[in-house]
Amino acid sequence: MHDIYWKSLTPGCAELAPWLHDAGSLTRRIQTRCKHFAVQTVHSGLAKVAYDEASLLNIPCHRLAFSREVFLIADGQPVVFAHSTCALAHLRGAWGAVRGLGNRPLGELLFTHPLVLRHPLHYKLLHGSHPLLRKAGAQLKASPKSLWARRSLFYLQGAPLLVTEVFLPEIISLKK
Repeated sequence: MHDIYWKSLTPGCAELAPWLHDAGSLTRRIQTRCKHFAVQTVHSGLAKVAYDEASLLNIPCHRLAFSREVFLIADGQPVVFAHSTCALAHLRGAWGAVRGLGNRPLGELLFTHPLVLRHPLHYKLLHGSHPLLRKAGAQLKASPKSLWARRSLFYLQGAPLLVTEVFLPEIISLKK
């Protein structure tokens, strides 16, 4: 079982701090620092939610929910693994547009819709067998022992959508 506690402040990680703490669109920030941006969809559909996700989404533990997992690619290199999830009831309502995103970035929807509200960012250093670390590391040449992640709840019409972004080592090499 992985630790369910995420912190509101990140200790250390000076190189990643600007990326972790920027409350704007991560998609937009990456796009401005590369020539070619792409989204590679890994999964989009039903999945069991983790215990900590279920409590944030106010659904029963290990209940099926909608999940979307993608890699954000900058100049051919994966730089972020993004995992988003919401209750099925909200997929048929407020978050219906998420289902049809395909290889388009979720950030475009979240940061252009005037009614979407974002809650504060929380951070965690993912270790060992954390499921998001394993999924993020699948695209890397060497499996990392740890990676920093941040997550935030977005609300539309009172319905929560949880977005978790795992920062891959190549993010540091993007130009400022």
